[in-house]
Amino acid sequence: MKNPFESGQIKNYLLLYASVVVIMVLFFIATSLFNEPKKHDKKEFNTEVNATQAAKQQERKEALKPQEHKFKLLKESYE
Repeated sequence: MKNPFESGQIKNYLLLYASVVVIMVLFFIATSLFNEPKKHDKKEFNTEVNATQAAKQQERKEALKPQEHKFKLLKESYE
């Protein structure tokens, strides 16, 4: 294989590299010019609680109440 610096082929490699860089820059400019950012509407959430949600919240509160357990825990631990 011949050394590209000695045979004068380095000019072709540099031109290839420069053309790739120029094409990348052109694509970047084209996408930034023709790509407009989309505007989104502000989302508003319904803050009213309907009857089914209120019933579910009530059931959760009742489920979290202390219940009679089958096992009694000791107040002091044995070591």
